[in-house]
Amino acid sequence: MPRSADSEAVDSQNEGGASDSTRQRIVAAAKEEFAEYGIAGARVDRIAKQARTSKERVYAHFSGKQALYAHVAERELTTLVEATKMDAADLPGYCGILFDHFTARPDHYRLITWGRLELGQSAVDATSTMQATIVRKLDQLRDAQRIGLLDPAWDPVDVLALVNQMALTWAGQPEIAAAAADHAADRSIAARRAALVAAVERLFPRPA
Repeated sequence: MPRSADSEAVDSQNEGGASDSTRQRIVAAAKEEFAEYGIAGARVDRIAKQARTSKERVYAHFSGKQALYAHVAERELTTLVEATKMDAADLPGYCGILFDHFTARPDHYRLITWGRLELGQSAVDATSTMQATIVRKLDQLRDAQRIGLLDPAWDPVDVLALVNQMALTWAGQPEIAAAAADHAADRSIAARRAALVAAVERLFPRPA
């Protein structure tokens, strides 16, 4: 007996839903794999196993490891942008927000760092989301300088680079973080955060 058009439509929707679910599992598994092993060290068979699918299905969705990494990295950078909005009049607060994000998401820092190490300039060129965000933040800093909220003697690109790097101090130096856990006068995460915020406050004080 011929199948109705309605039945075929339902089957198509179900297949699409299954495909979407598989893709989501692949992306989630790839995020963990790349954060742990980098791009060269990642294995598609491990990603497929974690995603409860086959290598063939992984390659049906993504042409290769680098394409899969590019997709995952773009998603993660979009998440970073949304979670770490900057107030140009409160750079100490912005530093604290960045610190909080990477303290809660060390995998995020590792994932981005692997791409920088392994892909070099091509990783920078591919991250259109981040490039657009950087330009927007530089414009915010220039506006703050123009209305007297930030010292105009600073070049905005230096301001952004310094604040970002300071916020990543502990994420990028796990060996010193381990030493702080044993030897710091105050061993709490809150103390590390407070030190960074205070340092940025001295460089770029909040307007009175």
